[in-house]
Amino acid sequence: AHRIAENWVYGMAELDAGQPERIAEARRVSNPGCYPVASVAMLRPLVDAGLLARDAAVTINAISGYSGGGRGLIEKYEDPDCAGYTEAPFNVYGLGLAHKHAPEIHLHSGLTHRPLFVPSVGRFAQGMIVQIPLQLWSLPGRPGFEDLHGVLADYYAGCRFVAVAPLAQSAAMTGVEPEAMNGTNELRLHVFGNAEHGQAVVMGLLDNLGKGASGMAVQNMNLMLGFPEDTGL
Repeated sequence: AHRIAENWVYGMAELDAGQPERIAEARRVSNPGCYPVASVAMLRPLVDAGLLARDAAVTINAISGYSGGGRGLIEKYEDPDCAGYTEAPFNVYGLGLAHKHAPEIHLHSGLTHRPLFVPSVGRFAQGMIVQIPLQLWSLPGRPGFEDLHGVLADYYAGCRFVAVAPLAQSAAMTGVEPEAMNGTNELRLHVFGNAEHGQAVVMGLLDNLGKGASGMAVQNMNLMLGFPEDTGL
């Protein structure tokens, strides 16, 4: 899909301040994968700010609705007559640690080493949660989870389609639903933390068929055609 090709512009407008203009002027734009949209959005600002070392060992855990696997996987969950039909509520896959999106995340996150990416699929059609657990005591300068939140909030201030939830809102949550952003082109980021234990989880929620696919494609098309970024979205 040309997502790591040098002569293609990566179609993630929120990558940095200059990316919308690069997309607008490009002849070839690659639409990002669903998992990388959230992964890169969380990692890139922290790496650029120095809160996460470029050579950090990063683990990414994610779950997607089964529509993310295309027609074949949809049939396995929706067609009882399909040979591979399953009623399993949850399935971890990519056990060979060679998922097609890993190189994309590696390149655009700015990390030196390829992240350990563990994807999974749930018995729901669409929606996605991407999680990056961090041991704060192991990071440069030992930042608090509030520092992570501050970097992300500043990075995406003014972005139309990426929102960083206030810390108080995240702290009040007792659970996270993968379908929360369905039907939108929004990526919502949360930072959960425990200061006593020096631990944090940075989490991204999105619709794998929206911001993770067609919504992002429309956003890129708008930029390339000179339309307002949110036209049709």
